[in-house]
Amino acid sequence: MKDPRLVAFGERVRQIRKEKGLSQEVFADLAGIDRSYMGHIERGDQNITLTKIFQIAKALEIPICQLFDGVE
Repeated sequence: MKDPRLVAFGERVRQIRKEKGLSQEVFADLAGIDRSYMGHIERGDQNITLTKIFQIAKALEIPICQLFDGVE
């Protein structure tokens, strides 16, 4: 069973990515993360490191805290 926190985080990343008009492939490239790995993150399959969270926030050009809005 997936951890609901990871699922919520992944959904938040996907939501912001789509709001910015980025494909998963382009976004993954901007973040320096393999596209298939990014898919795992967005589906909540992957418990990622703090380093990856920083990379994601930087690629989305948002503060890290914004990634956790609505994630409990």
